[in-house]
Amino acid sequence: MGPSHMDLNESFQQLEEKISKAGEVFKRAVAEKRDLEHALEKLKEGSSESEKRFEALQHEVQVLRREREEVRVRIEKLLKQIEQLTSSGSPG
Repeated sequence: MGPSHMDLNESFQQLEEKISKAGEVFKRAVAEKRDLEHALEKLKEGSSESEKRFEALQHEVQVLRREREEVRVRIEKLLKQIEQLTSSGSPG
C-alpha cells in the first residue's frame, strides 16, 4: 500500500500544479481580454473622431470650391469689363 499511496499523492500534487497553472493562464487571459477591449474602445472613439473630422473637412472643401468658383466668375466678369473699356477707348 505504501508505493501506490505515494503515487496517488504525487498524482494529486501534479494535478494541483496543473490546475494552479491553468488558473494563472486563465487570469492572464482575462486580463489580456480586458486590456484588448479597452484598446478597442479607444480605437473606436478615435475612429469616430477621425470620421467627424473627415466629414468636417469634406464640407470645408465643398465650401471653398464654391467660393473659388464664385471668385472665378467675378474675375471673368471684371476681365470682360476691362476688355470692353480698353477696346472702346482705343481708336477703331
